Amino acid sequence: MKVLAAVDKFRGTATAAQVATAIGHACWQLGHDCIERPLADGGEGTLDALGGPNRSTTVDGPLGKPVQAAWRLHRGTAIIEMALASGLLLAGGRQKNNPIDATTTGTGQLIDAALNLGASRIIVCLGGSATTDGGLGAVQAIGSRARLKGVDFVVACDVTTPFVDAAKVFAPQKGASNAQVNFLTTRLQRLVQVYSDEYGVDVSTIAGAGAAGGLAGGLAALGARLVPGFDLVAEEVLLDELLVETDFIITGEGFMDSESFNGKVVGSMAELAADKNLHISAICGDIHAEVKNRLDAVSLVEKFGREAAMSQPLHCIEHAALQILRDRAAR
Repeated sequence: MKVLAAVDKFRGTATAAQVATAIGHACWQLGHDCIERPLADGGEGTLDALGGPNRSTTVDGPLGKPVQAAWRLHRGTAIIEMALASGLLLAGGRQKNNPIDATTTGTGQLIDAALNLGASRIIVCLGGSATTDGGLGAVQAIGSRARLKGVDFVVACDVTTPFVDAAKVFAPQKGASNAQVNFLTTRLQRLVQVYSDEYGVDVSTIAGAGAAGGLAGGLAALGARLVPGFDLVAEEVLLDELLVETDFIITGEGFMDSESFNGKVVGSMAELAADKNLHISAICGDIHAEVKNRLDAVSLVEKFGREAAMSQPLHCIEHAALQILRDRAAR
């Protein structure tokens, strides 16, 4: 068989590339060809899926402390993952984050650096943010909107949250109290008017503008296009061409639940497989009971136990892939 390993990361245990390689090893043992294709949905891990970083720039972190942020510039295309400049992990997680002061300035500084180096296309990947500043820090760091004239400016996101709802939906995950959520919501409401007055863009009407605490809306005010993250990645890696050569797909992610079928890698690959009339199976760290019947899938926790799934994920993934491939060949 010609197998396509089209997988997302297993958050906290394995990168998408490592997962794809483990599946590739299983294919090799059984004599199958395998195309290893790490994927992402526009959030964390998208930079790696699109080639990985080849540059590093010192920028202001989410709480103002300088950080070294990795990014990519290749043939005029810059790829910036906002989590590496303004991410929650950089702020010390929700316990140490300051939801009111957390800023996207560093992400804007990376965009500014890309413009300084002549980038003609800029892709900003959202997800994992510490911020609910409506993108104001990034907008101020970029400066004049004229700098983006002639640049294909794209924001990859996987939510449809409205701009003003960003605090209510996301800020509690970033450590915000109820009182802070109310304050942040009021601040976002004011920013709607600011962006309308300054740039003539009503960010309150743009689906997904609330992504990354409103960073998507702030960048949209500067002229960025918001696009579904998985679709962008699929186009960049020529996924349709890979599917032409594929007999069987193995996809996967760390945890499969209902959200997996809402613009994420596993659900999107399942849709593509159905469209192309291809068989597909998934390997997941764990699977929520409510979606167990939606896709043929192996749970590493169920098959190997939680301790092994967490401490030896690649070993477990390889053995799960062997089982899937043997079952497929026997049908």
